[in-house]
Amino acid sequence: MVDDFSSKLVFWYQKHLRELPWRNTPDPYKIWLSEIILQQTRVAQGMPYYKRFIEKYPTVEDLALASEEEVLRLWQGLGYYSRARNLHACAKAVVEKFNGKFPEDYETLQSLKGIGKYTAAAIASFAFKKPIPVVDGNVFRVLSRYFLINANIADAKNFKIFFETASSLIPQDEPDLFNQAMMDLGATICSPTNPACLMCPIAVGCEAREQGLQKQFPVKEKKIKVSHRFFYYWVWGESGKIAMKKRGPQDIWQGLFDFDLTEKKEKMEEGQIREVLATIAPNADVTCISTPIKHILTHQRIEAVFIEINGVDKGYVKEKDLKLFDLSEIESLPKPILVDKYLNGRIN
Repeated sequence: MVDDFSSKLVFWYQKHLRELPWRNTPDPYKIWLSEIILQQTRVAQGMPYYKRFIEKYPTVEDLALASEEEVLRLWQGLGYYSRARNLHACAKAVVEKFNGKFPEDYETLQSLKGIGKYTAAAIASFAFKKPIPVVDGNVFRVLSRYFLINANIADAKNFKIFFETASSLIPQDEPDLFNQAMMDLGATICSPTNPACLMCPIAVGCEAREQGLQKQFPVKEKKIKVSHRFFYYWVWGESGKIAMKKRGPQDIWQGLFDFDLTEKKEKMEEGQIREVLATIAPNADVTCISTPIKHILTHQRIEAVFIEINGVDKGYVKEKDLKLFDLSEIESLPKPILVDKYLNGRIN
């Protein structure tokens, strides 16, 4: 059964594989870069970022030599910025500790910043043809439906069940093709809703299909608590310059630049906004209060209002570690996407 499962899957994959640039190379750098970019990101969205990174940083040495700000700026708009910081740290570690060559060993790969079990398996399998199963959301879905695995995939303790199941199926001679096939099958055929079972190469033998339980698998029991945050940005500006600062490590968007910020638990009306500003700078000259700009993150819903202020209270700016930048400088700074949206609307 194992050989039949694997051979059918690989045969299907070779006939229907998706042409993607990182699949046409055994270069571990390009494979690693694509995997980091595609975490929490659709292929269509990640593709242009992959191409930009390869164009600007064609080797891991080039990426390691870049500044963190340059990497964050190129990453801007992709979200989950810790991925970009880890990407940069990992590149430097590969150069410094491994002489610019990614290790082939699955366990050693996991010692690098930002490389977990999934990414380590992808590099080991796709670049070095190691028979290590790559287990992502697509693979969870395929295996849970085919074998009717009644284990909560949101519980990290159950990863071992799926890893061992995939390990028992992976062929020693074509582990890379098998892993790509499993992922593609989950992405294109065994989809979360309305799976195309009639087109599935392993439909015969699939327990969920035979019992009509596709909608019940995989089992996933995890409710994400969503927080609502209200940001009020004080945009201090004069003589064509705007005050901004780099965000610290205590919150989202570490290392990105935004404006002076007051956060509230509830939405404020214009009168309340002016009252808060009066406690900060009693003589501030407000020229514009923007309409709210909404931004959605996995666990957070952010609503931001930008209050433009004519003139700069230099004492306050210094106290808040703000720095004045002209518009050309701001263009090159890494910024949260909602700040970029505001600036684009302001300039245009």
